[in-house]
Amino acid sequence: MQHKRVDTDIGFMCRFSCVTDMRDQIAMMLFRAFIILSSLVAIAACATTSTPSRGPEPGPALAVGTEPSLPPAYTLGSGDQLRIIVFGEENLSGEFFIDGAGMVSLPLVGEVPAAGKTVAAFRAELESRLSDGYLNDPRVSAEVLNYRPFYILGEVEESGEYPYTDGLTVMNAVARAGGFTYRANTRVVYLKRAETNAEVELPLTATLRVMPGDTIRIAERFF
Repeated sequence: MQHKRVDTDIGFMCRFSCVTDMRDQIAMMLFRAFIILSSLVAIAACATTSTPSRGPEPGPALAVGTEPSLPPAYTLGSGDQLRIIVFGEENLSGEFFIDGAGMVSLPLVGEVPAAGKTVAAFRAELESRLSDGYLNDPRVSAEVLNYRPFYILGEVEESGEYPYTDGLTVMNAVARAGGFTYRANTRVVYLKRAETNAEVELPLTATLRVMPGDTIRIAERFF
């Protein structure tokens, strides 16, 4: 009877020991899981702090506008003077103006549209006209002899119409007009390209280009 009780106590102690070991293992596993999870959270927090999201980079900000791009090739317009040479045909060669309707009046072929065309396109048009029943294999040379003028208004000493020269800038144009008046706003300029009806407000920089037929307006500054 006593042996049976001892066996029972030993079995109970074994079971208790197994349960205790299992609890210890579970506790250790939970502790390790907690440590790993805490480490991951800490790493994520550090990464967020050290490399904050910046969003898209802002583009360059202009206070008043963006300089309109220059055309890849000069387009002819009313007021331009052309030198046209038809090789072997002296009577068809000479210097000609583009009139207010954008046409060039030439001997033999009459009026040829020029405004809005590049010099190369105008030359090709003229060769096509001459080859249509007038000349065999005509060869034409065309160049701009004098560009149409530009216009400058507002707070300059002598506003008006001025001849255009290649590479002209707004600052060059102001100098031709006698310089700024003491009331002039020297930070911005209002520019209307010849091909558009809209006047654009632009930062007045030393490199801002003027094209033939453009209208420049220098505004008054407010004290």
